[in-house]
Amino acid sequence: MTTDRRSVLADAAIGVLAEAGMRGLTHRAVDRAADMPPGTTSAYFRTRQALLTGLVRRLVALDQAELQAAGEQAATVRDADELTDGLVGFVGRRLNGEGRRRSLARYACAVESVRHPELREILVPRENAAREAARAFLDAQGVADAEGRTLTLLACVDGLVFDRLVGGAEVPRDEIAGLVAAALRDA
Repeated sequence: MTTDRRSVLADAAIGVLAEAGMRGLTHRAVDRAADMPPGTTSAYFRTRQALLTGLVRRLVALDQAELQAAGEQAATVRDADELTDGLVGFVGRRLNGEGRRRSLARYACAVESVRHPELREILVPRENAAREAARAFLDAQGVADAEGRTLTLLACVDGLVFDRLVGGAEVPRDEIAGLVAAALRDA
């Protein structure tokens, strides 16, 4: 089935990008990573740009599914500690295992999107249950501009993930608790 093969190839491309960087992302490298015959990737993604676009679409779909599931599990955040715990779990998933691989690929794609606006459009943050749960909590706490504070909070968390991917360390819970406290300030 075409969709399944495209997903397999896009998943392999995410891995290649995470391991070898943008220069290492080639059709041949994806064929090898996917354990497919030579030429398979180019048959599904004719150009490098098509491969990159397919990779980004798959990356966003995987991220959105993860965030939707996380938000559905914590649909109602009751206090700052619960929000902090949820963000700590999110950061841990983004810094380890499959999440680390996707994070590395995502940041490489974000840099590439500066030169390719079509990628930027795909990478724009989307609504999901996790984002809604954070926004609803901030709103319930009386935070003015809960939407804006939610976006700022999540951008700061994303910045911590990026910093720790590059620096090779974990994010202490108190750093995330500080971000949550700042989002709640003047509530």
